[in-house]
Amino acid sequence: MFEARKKKAGIFYTAFQILGLIYVSTVRIARAQHGNALFAILISMSQALIFIGVFYLMFTFLGVGMAKIPGADFMLYLMTGIFLFLVHNKAVMSVMGAEGPQSPMMQHAPMNTAITISASALSCLYLQSLTIVVMLFVYHVGFAPVHFEEPLRVAAMLVVAWFSGCAVGLLFLGLKPWMPGLAGMLSQIYTRANMFTSGKMFVANSLPGWMIAMFDWNPLFHVIDQSRGFAFINYTPRHTSVSYPLYVSLALIVIGMLGEFYTRKYASLSWNARR
Repeated sequence: MFEARKKKAGIFYTAFQILGLIYVSTVRIARAQHGNALFAILISMSQALIFIGVFYLMFTFLGVGMAKIPGADFMLYLMTGIFLFLVHNKAVMSVMGAEGPQSPMMQHAPMNTAITISASALSCLYLQSLTIVVMLFVYHVGFAPVHFEEPLRVAAMLVVAWFSGCAVGLLFLGLKPWMPGLAGMLSQIYTRANMFTSGKMFVANSLPGWMIAMFDWNPLFHVIDQSRGFAFINYTPRHTSVSYPLYVSLALIVIGMLGEFYTRKYASLSWNARR
């Protein structure tokens, strides 16, 4: 008789509410990195510029003056590898660092870990995409015209690199509450290994068969090689595929979600005290 009756919200209202929470959380995470958006972009650009400068000097010092793709701009050849490498690794660390079930933010009723994970992933994609667009614009205006044969598919490979990074990060996120030291060590090993196994310094077609077996386990290796096939008209990837990173990412997301749901079920505030 005296109960407060709540109207059941429709599915569309619930969907819009969740999207609104993801948007607000994404903005909060993006601004938490640095209060000044312009300064945050400059920091991200400086990291990419350092990588490009180091690899350019390394190739020059080793006597490799041109890319292994005929007619390809050497700087664009470097950028297609370094940009995807940074997006992938940043996505891994962003999703792994998302707020878990024991976070104080989870005390608010509408919030849940799915929203914080989505917000962390989207804030990473937003910042890295904006950085890439600004750097390509500066290079196009100040140095040489930027031309990709299939720009939409190159952009799609950027999204796949981000998506696969989110999948790996979600796997580490599910492991982190139970074994934080091991999860942190494995994430560092994985991101450091990508320096060599991502294929950003070479193209798969130039490698012998026995060497390709050392790299083709890595989804990022396939993404970078395929992106160069879409970017440059004189390169056709023969040893990589688009489907492999997608299938691996979906499998890792399923495993990571199972781990995260199990963790949420047994989450305890005392975990923060023992770290």
